[in-house]
Amino acid sequence: QVQLVESGGGLVQSGGSLRLSCAASGRTFRYYHMGWFRQAPGKEREFVAAITWTDDSTYYADSVKGRFTSSRDNAKNTVYLQMNSLKPEDTAVYYCAAKRFGEVTTDREYEYWGQGTQVTVSS
Repeated sequence: QVQLVESGGGLVQSGGSLRLSCAASGRTFRYYHMGWFRQAPGKEREFVAAITWTDDSTYYADSVKGRFTSSRDNAKNTVYLQMNSLKPEDTAVYYCAAKRFGEVTTDREYEYWGQGTQVTVSS
């Protein structure tokens, strides 16, 4: 069983930065792919970034490439999403999610989800 808790969201001006954290419980954390997703009001949930457990490969949505960086610290059971050059269109609730196997760039078959953290980027 894995429980995920996101933190680090808040209000930031356009062009600013935030770092989101996803703290996980469970001794098997290191064996989970970790994904980041976001959902804006009236929008579908969309993939943002992911990092695998097999080789720490990272994946990013085209909309955030070059601006966001995902990383993980297995010793701390924590995954991070560094967000730079934030834009108003990045405003959304951000969720972390975990799965053992499979495709990471879709929300399909993710086993565990956090409660989400609000990111608001003002112009």
